Amino acid sequence: MRIDLHTHSSVSDGTRPPAEVMRRAAAAGLDVVALTDHDTTRGWDEARAALPDGLTFVPGMELSCALDGRSLHMLAYLFDPDDPELKAELVRIQEARDTRGRAMVERLRELGSSVTMEQVERIAGGARIGRPHIARAMVEAGTVEAPEDAFTKDWIGAEGRAHVIRYALDPVRAVRLVRDAGGVSVLAHPRVRRGDEIFDDAVIRRLAEAGLDGVEIDHPDQEPDDREALRFLAAELGLVGTGASDDHGEASGDRIGCETTDPEAFERLVARAGGAR
Repeated sequence: MRIDLHTHSSVSDGTRPPAEVMRRAAAAGLDVVALTDHDTTRGWDEARAALPDGLTFVPGMELSCALDGRSLHMLAYLFDPDDPELKAELVRIQEARDTRGRAMVERLRELGSSVTMEQVERIAGGARIGRPHIARAMVEAGTVEAPEDAFTKDWIGAEGRAHVIRYALDPVRAVRLVRDAGGVSVLAHPRVRRGDEIFDDAVIRRLAEAGLDGVEIDHPDQEPDDREALRFLAAELGLVGTGASDDHGEASGDRIGCETTDPEAFERLVARAGGAR
């Protein structure tokens, strides 16, 4: 059984609609796939409606969190999307995304970029605006050569000249919100070596004490040594270790299914969920 628990669609910062993500998951030989768009469940219905025979859909989301001023990502699965407290936080996060996007574009223009908000909105295609949308607009405007070049201190990387901090959840609160909504939480790619997103064992221990269910280990951007260290830590803390592609369509090279979760680990994760199956 092949299971990918971290994918994105055009509802957030992926390049392909939810229905196409499902079709590509089946074509990649997956048996189970989770849709985990940033701070939204808006793609679930389309994904379910387009689900090919033999493919199991796991409803999920990637929650925006912040710890000590650094961005942290929390994957959430099998929660009630109508839970009042979680729903209210998602509205607050989504509104902050739009406000932040406009502020970053203004800063870019002050720095001499010709990028416009109209470009960013067109690229976002109705999705809530994120930095990847701005990065693609910067390429279109000729400010940088490739989207990854935008994520530096010169531009919109952490502490960059055009970077703007936005509202995000404290990760301990995020874990508890997801649990109260009947779901399970998994810390996403804690050792991806980009920007300021590397988190040490102490952070993971703290989140485990708060009720974290798992940690993403087999991620295409995490090095083998980091994966092994996370595997040992997860075993020590009783966390479920997951694997996933973190596919964003064309933006990540259409890599859906390149990393997967062990079926036994998936069953352990599902067993922890008190919400919808």
